[in-house]
Amino acid sequence: MQFSGPEPDNTKPACTGILLTNLGTPDSTSTGDVRRYLKQFLSDPRVIETPRLLWWLILHGVILRIRPPRSAKAYRKIWTAQGSPLLYHTKHIAEKLELSLQTEIGTPITVVTAMRYGQPSIAEGLETLRRRNARRVLVLPLYPQYSATTVASTFDEISRVLQEWRWLPELRFINHYHDDPAYIAAMARSISAYWREKGQPDRLLLSFHGIPQSYEDKGDPYGRECNTTARLIAQTLGLADEQWGISFQSRVGNQVWLKPYTDETLRQWGVEGIKRVDVACPGFPADCLETIEEIGEENRDYFLEAGGKEYNYIPALNSSNEHIDALTKLVKLHLWQPD
Repeated sequence: MQFSGPEPDNTKPACTGILLTNLGTPDSTSTGDVRRYLKQFLSDPRVIETPRLLWWLILHGVILRIRPPRSAKAYRKIWTAQGSPLLYHTKHIAEKLELSLQTEIGTPITVVTAMRYGQPSIAEGLETLRRRNARRVLVLPLYPQYSATTVASTFDEISRVLQEWRWLPELRFINHYHDDPAYIAAMARSISAYWREKGQPDRLLLSFHGIPQSYEDKGDPYGRECNTTARLIAQTLGLADEQWGISFQSRVGNQVWLKPYTDETLRQWGVEGIKRVDVACPGFPADCLETIEEIGEENRDYFLEAGGKEYNYIPALNSSNEHIDALTKLVKLHLWQPD
């Protein structure tokens, strides 16, 4: 194996680097770019645990022929002049987090954005930190709840990249913050602020991305952590049990995923006569396709068609001051103590 260089540039002052990672996004809404993104994402064995040969045949023979045009159409609905919402929200978070940390800590610190799939890649992010002489790197995946499909996959890719480096930085990794008090408080304040402006609904739904039930059966703690997050948010808001619910969205295929399902829950609530539902997504720190289009539009239709009267999506924390304050506190807990 050829190990890459160069060594850190000692002519530059050493700094601490924060690698802020997220899932990723296509480069554009073209079918070709969406296909390349889906190929990388769905080829990850952490995401799809089906035996590799069988999955390769399904992926290349069926999915990558059918899904990219549909997904490209969905991305076109949410794309903006700034590009992908997930990417620009994550970049804004990184910029504001760097300023906040520099103010709070007073030592050189740099925050760099990287995507597990697509651009800017984790390899690019790590290389940027190396060029800036980051001797210590703290990895913060924007996944409050741990899952092997997300957090562990991020670690896999970081490990793969660093295997080719000759000089390695000190490395720390935040693998979850589902019950972090500052994060819970930020979510509760965001929901409360929305209600002060719009009024309180009959019921709040806290929707999380789903994973196959079989993954949890094998030991993935994701479902338990989502339930903990939801319970803590509801408690902080002072909600009674009948005023809120939890669900899991974005399932695909025929296998059983974590339940209850978001679409089925909203349909049932509409049938039961629930008039107004507000939905928040505590597993998505930045708005993206799954929140803007799937929750904001698709699931709205399910609820209204089933008899509901009013449906609102409460936006993700994105680069709000509450979110930056929470992430600043989280990072400070994990940073190295001054020498």
